[in-house]
Amino acid sequence: MFVRSLALCAALLTLAACASTRAPSVDPAFETPYVLDSGDKLRVVVFGQEGLSNSYAVDGAGKIAMPLIGAVDARGRTTEELGRTIATRLRSGYVREPHVAVEVETHRPFFILGEVTAAGQYAFVNGMTVETAAAIAGGYSPRALKTHATVGRLVDGQMVHATVPISYPLRPGDTVTIEERWF
Repeated sequence: MFVRSLALCAALLTLAACASTRAPSVDPAFETPYVLDSGDKLRVVVFGQEGLSNSYAVDGAGKIAMPLIGAVDARGRTTEELGRTIATRLRSGYVREPHVAVEVETHRPFFILGEVTAAGQYAFVNGMTVETAAAIAGGYSPRALKTHATVGRLVDGQMVHATVPISYPLRPGDTVTIEERWF
């Protein structure tokens, strides 16, 4: 009886050690540059053109509406790509040599689900990790797995999920799922 109990304890400890030392690997496709989407608020500066320089929200269709050139697709583009697109459209009949800078003024929110005190949607903060996202959501629940999490992210229009360590940096629009631990 004692030998059987000892063998069972050793098996459980080995299983627990394997589960806790498993290092999550992140797909390199998950590391693409940050692209704009609905919910981002942008500051567009057209140098020398005060009437065009303003804050613009990316709408539900993924566009920003600017004077003179109308709706411009922002979804799926980096800030640099959007700046080049705006400059090209302004150059065709409106501004001789437009110099355009685009920066994100306010990021879209992130989402957190699973074993946290208050799952939901929260404002994104620069430098956020999975662990700080859990803290913003009220902390881990008593049953939470605190070594890694699953992050969902749109990559090239497709939702991609990856298992990441809690120190992994998040991006706006990410969906974090804190899983339940078994032991």
